[in-house]
Amino acid sequence: MPALRRAADPAVLQGTGTLWTWTVQRYAPKSPPYQAPPGGFAPFALGYVELADDVRVAAVLDVDDLDDIRIGMALSVTAAPGCPGPGPRP
Repeated sequence: MPALRRAADPAVLQGTGTLWTWTVQRYAPKSPPYQAPPGGFAPFALGYVELADDVRVAAVLDVDDLDDIRIGMALSVTAAPGCPGPGPRP
């Protein structure tokens, strides 16, 4: 793998795309930095979202039902701080 010789230039990414592939995280990530919520760990989906110009970004999929996830589904992408959460946000 070639070494990175300089810092990458920042880029503005399109906020919508399609789901390229995905999986379900069925076990709690290592702690720290992950901290389980008071109700305990719940599985959550992770995927790659394909944006314009064939750019793919890794993302936690904020869905109500894991059974509703389909490759090719339209998604919007937003930045969020911290470690992936344990399921859909309220």
